[in-house]
Amino acid sequence: MAKNVLADAGFLVALISRRDSHHQWAKTLAADHVPTWRTCEAVLSEAFHLLGTRGAPALITLLRRRALIAAFDLDNDVESVLKLLQKYSNVPMSLADACLVRMSETFPDSLILTTDSDFRIYRRHSRQTVPCIMPS
Repeated sequence: MAKNVLADAGFLVALISRRDSHHQWAKTLAADHVPTWRTCEAVLSEAFHLLGTRGAPALITLLRRRALIAAFDLDNDVESVLKLLQKYSNVPMSLADACLVRMSETFPDSLILTTDSDFRIYRRHSRQTVPCIMPS
C-alpha cells in the first residue's frame, strides 16, 4: 500500500457526491486507502467549485478532521510545475494536475486517486508513469 496517497478533485467529488457516477468506486478506494490523504490548494479549489454549496460541508469536514491535508507549497516548486504546464500545454494540463504530478515526484511511494484519464499521459521525472488509480 502506498505511503503517500494524493487526492485529486475528481476523486474527492466522487467520494462526496452520491450523484457522481464514480461514487461507489471512490467509497471503495477510501476504505482501501485510509486517510490522511495529501493534496494541494489547486485541487481544493477545483473540488469546492465542483461540489458547490451542497458538497462543501463534507469537504470542510475532511479538512477539519485532517483526513485531507494541503501538503504542497507551489512557491517551493514553481519552476517544476511551470515546466510541466508547458510540456503538457496541448492536453491541456491544469495547475492542479501539474501540482499532483510534482507531488508524486517529491513524496516517496505516492499514489494519486483520480478520475482524470490525462494522468495516463503525464510522466513524472520526464519518463516515469504517474502512479495512480482511476476508474476503468
